Amino acid sequence: MALLKWPKSGRNGSVPPEESAEGRMPLMEHLRELRNRLVIALLGMVAGIIVGLLFFEPIWAFITEPYCSLPISQVLRKGECTFAIRGVFEAFFVNLKVAAMFALVASSPVWLYQIWAFVTPGLYRNEKRYSITFLGLAIPLFLAGAALAYFIMDTGLAILLSFAPDNALPLLEMDDYLSYALVMLIIFGISFELPLLMVFLNVIGVLPRATVAKHRRMVIFIMFLFAAIATPSTDPFSMLALALPMVVLFALAEGFMYLREKRAPQGEDFSHLSDDEASSLPDDDSSLDLGTTDVDSPK
Repeated sequence: MALLKWPKSGRNGSVPPEESAEGRMPLMEHLRELRNRLVIALLGMVAGIIVGLLFFEPIWAFITEPYCSLPISQVLRKGECTFAIRGVFEAFFVNLKVAAMFALVASSPVWLYQIWAFVTPGLYRNEKRYSITFLGLAIPLFLAGAALAYFIMDTGLAILLSFAPDNALPLLEMDDYLSYALVMLIIFGISFELPLLMVFLNVIGVLPRATVAKHRRMVIFIMFLFAAIATPSTDPFSMLALALPMVVLFALAEGFMYLREKRAPQGEDFSHLSDDEASSLPDDDSSLDLGTTDVDSPK
């Protein structure tokens, strides 16, 4: 895979149209492409933030449901979930954070597509075939990770708050809870993308399955270590809730790599060739069959 494919410039230094169509562009063009992709992703985030500000109340009620479902959240007012506010501007910044959280999840199809669209022009033809498939899996995996984080937050909070002594009154601040929820959503969402990245590296020939199988135990250990460090609650339940799905997805990814390599033809590897050189090679069905040639062999 070549992330930067340098074109053959014409007499005036311009890039031929057929070169640009295949994803070949100079470094400045790549930087302009990156800028445009970032602008589109930011516009998607801004649109999500505006929507989040307009619908703050229902979004806030949804985000705080894991905490408000705990009896400990109603110690100040019976039957009513309460939070503490420490600073004058905390309520204002909480509104912005809630809108940003909503925008991050709601606009995930936009910024995930922009990331993938920036990488795709640097791929070879045989690698571009998997673009739609990987993009179609990346978005549901991120949303699945965020959903899992949301559904386990109440258990993680209950475990952490259960260590408080009987004479302690829990006053959870809005900003602290929001930071905890935001980190959980991001960590779980991105972690679910890692097995897909592993499959992608295998498809483009960077990561063979034999390497993964050789270091399988170390990878699983690193997953549990990452889950223990990444989860902000540091409780064992949240760690296992993140590590076990990652191990399952890792096993599925390795199984896909095994089946793909087993079904792949054992021929010569032409991945090092350029697109022009690879396209000039004869297809399998057009190769010569020396046993059925009509030309008489010399006696």
